[in-house]
Amino acid sequence: MPRPATGAKRAKSFSSQGSLNAAIKSICDIMRRSNCAGALQYVPELTWILFLRILDEQEEHEAEKAAAVRGEFRPALNAPYRWRDWAKPDGAKRQELESAAIGAFFSFINGELIPHLKKLKTQPNATPRQKVISEIMSGVDRTRIDTERNFKDVLDKVGEISAFNVDPTHVFTLSQVYEGLLLKMGEKGNDGGQFFTPREIIRTIVEVIDPEPGKTVYDPCCGTGGFLAQAYEHIAAKLQKRETTGVDYDVLRHRTFYGREKENLVYPITLANLMLHGIDEPHIWHGNTLTGEALYDGLFEQAPQAFDYILTNPPFGGKEGAEAQQRFDYKTNATQILFLQLIVSSLAKGGKCGVVIDEGSLFRVDQEAFVKTKKRLLETCRLWAVVSLPANVFAGAGAAVKTSILFFEKGRPTEKIWYFDLADMKVGKKQPYTRERMRELGFYDLIKTLGDSERSWTVDFIAKRKAADAEAEKLLATAEPAKARALALKADLSAEKKKTKPDEARVTELAEKLKAAEREVREIENKAQATRDAVYDLKAVNPNAKSNEDTRTPAELLDFIEAKGREVAAALAALRGNMR
Repeated sequence: MPRPATGAKRAKSFSSQGSLNAAIKSICDIMRRSNCAGALQYVPELTWILFLRILDEQEEHEAEKAAAVRGEFRPALNAPYRWRDWAKPDGAKRQELESAAIGAFFSFINGELIPHLKKLKTQPNATPRQKVISEIMSGVDRTRIDTERNFKDVLDKVGEISAFNVDPTHVFTLSQVYEGLLLKMGEKGNDGGQFFTPREIIRTIVEVIDPEPGKTVYDPCCGTGGFLAQAYEHIAAKLQKRETTGVDYDVLRHRTFYGREKENLVYPITLANLMLHGIDEPHIWHGNTLTGEALYDGLFEQAPQAFDYILTNPPFGGKEGAEAQQRFDYKTNATQILFLQLIVSSLAKGGKCGVVIDEGSLFRVDQEAFVKTKKRLLETCRLWAVVSLPANVFAGAGAAVKTSILFFEKGRPTEKIWYFDLADMKVGKKQPYTRERMRELGFYDLIKTLGDSERSWTVDFIAKRKAADAEAEKLLATAEPAKARALALKADLSAEKKKTKPDEARVTELAEKLKAAEREVREIENKAQATRDAVYDLKAVNPNAKSNEDTRTPAELLDFIEAKGREVAAALAALRGNMR
């Protein structure tokens, strides 16, 4: 990691993760007493403050590098809007404001600084970085902090934090601490769980998909950017082990990561999170992914139509209106099914996907959209693995929905599906889901070979579908007599009606018999279709699971109860005897 500019004042040194965590906590404590009671209030506020601090430090370093080679450097911010001007205690603008009347500091922050930053994207020839700055500030109209004194205390403590003053053994320390703040947003009771996927789930998916440098990575509902940030760390670690050029890192930081986010609160946090991780150009589209209605698409202008990797956790349980549904082939109000259609269509040929999906979407075959979406997935992609997650893996974020991870590759149909079952894994605060626990269960070894074990098995999807088709054909064959009967009845009914004086009783009788025959045909055809649709029930049902079912007969249970009753009676008699 590069060192700070030589002229910069050396910030406080943090020699351990704990010391940096404590520094961030002390900032949050000030904010909590300053009109930012919960994480959903203080995290967005700290986001833009911390971002401007790190941005200024980064631009100082870039300017120094450019000067060393007599190159040009165009800063995103100029005086007096740089952190060093208005936030540092010895900054010229800050000293000017502190010498002015009471209220001058907030007047500058709310009346000049924030409006200037928000309008950067509209200026002629705005750079990608200036557009990102404006979007990070898009939800900020004024500081939430209640007094100038508290605000300056926050600035001074944030000023002690630097991307360069941490122990070099800590990789991405600052971004990890920031993710700790995002975790606070995702905790139950903070109402931010919808934006947050547990990081160990993200790391599992990224490790299995194993994205390569030079490829595009996309998350159509990226929340706080966890999948994209983790993919960046994964790819960056690969580059560190290889012979690389500046071009490789340039592609990684500028032309690799793409995403979409709907929520106004989360969108700026996403951008800040990705930039703190080292992604200089996060191509995040702000708007409703399903309707296609954009709030701001200026960072997404050069995005490809299809992506090499899709890593995502779509929202489940949502209900979409007609506006969203009309853009999809298979219409349903189920948000997660619309997203699954979008994911399949957005994946490039040969592209790989890891997606979290609710179990209901896997087993439901009672709606045409569910069946046809999964049918398209299996016909256009090789669904090679389904990992059934523990029931409470999302409970910390306030969601108790049972989920699974799907891994698939686009370009050839599914033949066999490998399953891994974690349904019985106990997950809680004292026993969280971790990759280490997965490793102990053999997951990482088994997924390399798609091997069988007590927790894993393979389903031959082609054979399963052929068997279902054969069963459906047998059922349809049983409908032939009813079809023939219906044709004969229809002919008889038509002939009777054409008579000069039709026998009304006869017409009624034939019509009733025709309805019954047609109903019989429909019921058989529906049963045959249900048989075919049943193959798209993709839920993990472990054939090796040990059953806890009580197999005793009613008579045996009654004998057991009677025996226990005698034991209780004997114990009571003994107690009474001891009391005499």
